[in-house]
Amino acid sequence: MSRTIVAFHAHPDDEALLTAGTMARLADEGHRVVLVLATDGGAGLAAEELRRGGGLGTRRLEEARRSAQVLGVARVEWLGYADSGSGPRPEPDVPGVVRFCRAPLDEAAERLAAVLRTERADLLLSYDANGGYGHRDHVRVHEVGALAARIAGTPRVLEATVPRDTIVRAVRAVGRVYRFPAEFDPTSLDRAFSARSDITHRIDVRRHVRAKRDAMRAHASQATGGGAASVGEGGQTGDRTLAAFLRIPRPVYDLVFGREWFRDPSLPAGGPVRTAIFEGDP
Repeated sequence: MSRTIVAFHAHPDDEALLTAGTMARLADEGHRVVLVLATDGGAGLAAEELRRGGGLGTRRLEEARRSAQVLGVARVEWLGYADSGSGPRPEPDVPGVVRFCRAPLDEAAERLAAVLRTERADLLLSYDANGGYGHRDHVRVHEVGALAARIAGTPRVLEATVPRDTIVRAVRAVGRVYRFPAEFDPTSLDRAFSARSDITHRIDVRRHVRAKRDAMRAHASQATGGGAASVGEGGQTGDRTLAAFLRIPRPVYDLVFGREWFRDPSLPAGGPVRTAIFEGDP
């Protein structure tokens, strides 16, 4: 039985990092997969030449479309909001631009609900309450997604996440080949994502890990430098975390990225972990 899945993400490239394997697997199994992006990612870090003229958001949306094509996604939608930025405070408002974190919750949820209704979505993929590592736009995805599903009557929501202990191990593995910026605090991960006991679904995506890696490659702007957050040794501009992931040898990459995790908020914590999105699927 074919279903329709809407994957809701904060920025272009988030889909490649969090749910690309599951999206590719579901598309390969004959389901319709739709990608909805809250923002254009225009406040993301990138090499200076990519940021000139305010064109980074347009470029990143096009990268997301290339990523979606690799994954077998049938439709890509942008809700029309601007990236709120990852600094201590949201990016300033400018005329005609609404930062996602400042968008009225009801309005943003209705925009997403319109897609859910049009698609008659059987499932919404969203984020956990922590918004993963806590980016303000990721937290807003959780809030907007939960409300939109209620408005549209979407029967199921799965919140993309990672067991905290797994992400800590992954960061340590990446740290062996990549020097993280000085301001990166690994202990912040102790408060990120979800406890293992909260995980309800563990999806094996190793058969689709090549598509996931290709989806990461599609976001070429996010593998470039971008100021202090990507300064490498000697003060030279270094590459970004996405580029570091893509340098991981395939056997290690498959181990780190070969599974994806979700939390079903309708299920009690601590129960059996499911290995398929839909009952009866392989």
